[in-house]
Amino acid sequence: QVQLVESGGGLVQAGAPLRLSCAASGRAFSSYTMCWFRQAPGKEREFVAVISRNDVTSRYADSVQGRFTISRDNGKNTVYLQMNSPKPEDTAVYYCAAQGTELLYTTSERYRYWGQGTQVTVSS
Repeated sequence: QVQLVESGGGLVQAGAPLRLSCAASGRAFSSYTMCWFRQAPGKEREFVAVISRNDVTSRYADSVQGRFTISRDNGKNTVYLQMNSPKPEDTAVYYCAAQGTELLYTTSERYRYWGQGTQVTVSS
């Protein structure tokens, strides 16, 4: 089992960078594939980015490709989401999630462990 706690959210102007962090505790962090999802008001939760257990492979939603970067530090039990050039449409609650296979799933039902979320608001 793993516990996840996100941080780093807040209010930011469009174009100003922001970095989210997700700290994990519990079983070996490096055994989990990690993912970021987000949910905007009135919308379904959607995939943002996923990273492999060994930090070699990542995938992104088309809407954030080229602007956001997911990374992890297995020594610090932390996964990050660097948000460059954020737009007002990126406003959402951002969640990190973990699952124990090597597959880079992009659907929320594949993820067993979730953080509580951190609010990101991008003003125009």
